[in-house]
Amino acid sequence: MACKCGGYYYTLNAKASFDRDLAKTRKFLLRNVSVIRMFTSGFFRSKWRSIAGKRRILSMDAREKSRSTILESSKDKRVPIFVMMPVDIFTLDASGCPRIRKLKALTVSLKALKLAGVHGIGVEVWWGIVERCSPFDYDWSLYEELFKLISDSGLKLHVALSFHSNIHSTHGKGGVSLPLWILEIGDVNKDIYYRDQQGFSNNDYLTLGVDHVPLLSGRTALQCYEDFMLSFVNKFESFIGTVIEEISIGLGPSGELRYPAHPFGDGRWKFPGIGEFQCYDKMEDLKMAACREGKPQWGDKGPQNAGCYNSLPSGVPFFEEGKESFLSDYGRFFLEWYSGRLICHADAILAKVAKILKKYQENEQTSVLLVAKIGGIYWWYQTLSHPAELTAGYYNTALRDGYDPVVSVLSRHGAALHIPCLEMMDSETPPTYLCSPEGLLKQMQSVSKKRIVNLIGRNTTERLDKTGLWKIRSNCYNPQAEVVRSFTYFRMNDSIFRVENWNNFVPFVRMMSTDL
Repeated sequence: MACKCGGYYYTLNAKASFDRDLAKTRKFLLRNVSVIRMFTSGFFRSKWRSIAGKRRILSMDAREKSRSTILESSKDKRVPIFVMMPVDIFTLDASGCPRIRKLKALTVSLKALKLAGVHGIGVEVWWGIVERCSPFDYDWSLYEELFKLISDSGLKLHVALSFHSNIHSTHGKGGVSLPLWILEIGDVNKDIYYRDQQGFSNNDYLTLGVDHVPLLSGRTALQCYEDFMLSFVNKFESFIGTVIEEISIGLGPSGELRYPAHPFGDGRWKFPGIGEFQCYDKMEDLKMAACREGKPQWGDKGPQNAGCYNSLPSGVPFFEEGKESFLSDYGRFFLEWYSGRLICHADAILAKVAKILKKYQENEQTSVLLVAKIGGIYWWYQTLSHPAELTAGYYNTALRDGYDPVVSVLSRHGAALHIPCLEMMDSETPPTYLCSPEGLLKQMQSVSKKRIVNLIGRNTTERLDKTGLWKIRSNCYNPQAEVVRSFTYFRMNDSIFRVENWNNFVPFVRMMSTDL
């Protein structure tokens, strides 16, 4: 007899041996419960074949011509699992140089995940680490070591090129800032960052207002991103399409295409606040857009009746139905401009990375999937105005599909959409806040199917209970949508290896990795 597990065939004896190895590895991890606890507090701020297989990145025309082929291939039943690395994976050695923390324990953890049936590992490749000290001074040594370790473990890679900082979101547990030379520029010129209506700046990500302005040691932000991507591809060319199967390109805070409208790490915002519009850096393009509209008075600032970070929609005029609301002529103008500049930002970056990867698509053996992340703004989704989405830059309301123009850009550049919330259920959210993660997910699945865009799934909150994991599985195999190409679990930590969670996680991985 033989059973099928993760795409490989085992005899029953082989399976028994597999389970014994898995049990031994888990025991080691339980004895070393701090196996994946990395990084001391924030030193980077101060110091310093394949899923893609033969599916190539396609132009819009090619995708239209091969619509039936793509939709058919997306019906593959296996959904490979990637597990995202902990953020705090590096530390300083005695000489002050960064290194991989607890290398032996990490090696054993990777072995355990491989034995469990995990397909690959997700790794954030931080701009603030690689080009940390000065422009064009790229140091890839840490990632060379880490990628080799993962590859030697028999695992594939989902690489997330990360142009943001996570200092504020790690709650004092360490983190990575933007490059130090960028922070030095920002100390002098706060206009390289987003600003809110109180004038507070956010140094988690460069404002898209400097995409085309050479304020960064003679380069524009887009040139900095492009140079970084070129250096990455040149360094890891031999890995692309063999070990590296997916490349996610950072487009905003947390790597997501959005504005930092809900800065949860610095105390300004708390769930379920509607957030604030981030349009108070230098806004010459807003002024020009207003003049073209014949309404120069609209170009001075964002809406003045849109509440503050922690406002609720009720009683906030801009998000209701009055004369000065999002439904007014001014409201439509502003939201078109605000969301439109975000879409242009994505279009510009994706065009550059697609061009860089084009030569690899000419060889089926080096094909790689380009991925773009979108935020999961699910609170107040069941209102007319969807205010939390509007402040984040998604012009999505009960009357307008704001995700269609976003996904259209991804489709044009052959990028897959990394969608969140696959573990979430409406019934588990506070009813007062009119949340609908399921409604948001359904909308994203629908527009992705319409635009012939592959889906990559991820969880928004950590779930290792059976209910949460089985919800992920259900959403990955939604009969009303395309089966997702892969799923990224956020993220590797001590919790996964605890016996009660491991006993849920392993069957989940095996089910996802086996044809139905």
